Amino acid sequence: MQQEVVLAMLAKEPSHGYQLRARLRDALGPLGDAMNAGHVYVTLTRLEKAGLLAVEKSAEGADRSDRKVYALTPSGQQRVAEWIAEVDWPRGDLAEFHLKLIAAASAGLADPITIVDTQRRELLRRLRDAQRAAMAEPDRSNAALLLEGIVLRLQADLRWLEACERNWTHRRGGS
Repeated sequence: MQQEVVLAMLAKEPSHGYQLRARLRDALGPLGDAMNAGHVYVTLTRLEKAGLLAVEKSAEGADRSDRKVYALTPSGQQRVAEWIAEVDWPRGDLAEFHLKLIAAASAGLADPITIVDTQRRELLRRLRDAQRAAMAEPDRSNAALLLEGIVLRLQADLRWLEACERNWTHRRGGS
């Protein structure tokens, strides 16, 4: 799991590790069920050591005084803002982009439709570049085949962004 996903899920409010895992499961649906709890806690520890998270002991009942509450530091907040603004695509894991939309919306960090629009502009730019490069290659060359794959992937990613936009527009109560 990418560290920025964990940071973004903590942007709305400080949480215990189990609360964070529950939010991740809710955000990812069936993909979240396969999440390794140990990996989440290792990630939290790394983020704390990097100065991106602060940890406090829980003030809940005496029997749970050892429970840690994780909160973003100013450096953690800055890293989340940078991550939300990134348009580095395509990544192998669409779940990360989905979590970015959910975290941005739930924590009030950014408008998910704006993130989708920014991503779409970047993908369209890359698609134009790949199409131009493909046209310059001889038919049936290895490079032409690779470029065709890139074009097809970018087109599929653009269709998925359209689905994301429809979903978030519907959530707002739009048509």
